[in-house]
Amino acid sequence: MARWDPGAPERLRQAALDLFAEHDYDAVTVAQIAERAGLTRRTFHRYFPDKREILFAGSERLPPAVAEAVLAADPGLAPLPAALSALREIGTAASDMVTDSGRRKAIIESSPELVERERSKLAEVTAALRDALEQRGAGSTEAHLTARVASIVSEEAFARWASGEGAFPECFDAAEAALQTVLAGGA
Repeated sequence: MARWDPGAPERLRQAALDLFAEHDYDAVTVAQIAERAGLTRRTFHRYFPDKREILFAGSERLPPAVAEAVLAADPGLAPLPAALSALREIGTAASDMVTDSGRRKAIIESSPELVERERSKLAEVTAALRDALEQRGAGSTEAHLTARVASIVSEEAFARWASGEGAFPECFDAAEAALQTVLAGGA
């Protein structure tokens, strides 16, 4: 086998998802993941620092991508439409690259450690949104509230998408419509 197996990260990811589903996240070790993938622990650590990162790999790219999309949004857009537009764009791109979102969601929800990790990652996205909105000229309070509301819409869209309710853009549109209904005083 080549020293740097180009298929190793995906094999490790699939092995981990299978094992997490079979035995529970906390009961699975890095050695078991590597063995299931037909690789060594050393190879595992070339691609992932720990087993949590199997589920969160690449998430560090999300906050800067969201901020960039907010800053690139039509300058005439108010803060909330700019934030929602950016999250819809980045979420659509991310959903095109993600597989097994339903299994990933179920695994994360099964572990308090992973739920907390997911919250931390989402908080980083919200902070990036807030900072980008302030750079666009929104006041501190407006940027903070807008970022939080837009993040809630995005989380709802991802939850719908991961549950198989449709393609991400349609799930985002449904979540945004639900927000509009709430803001208009509807049920």
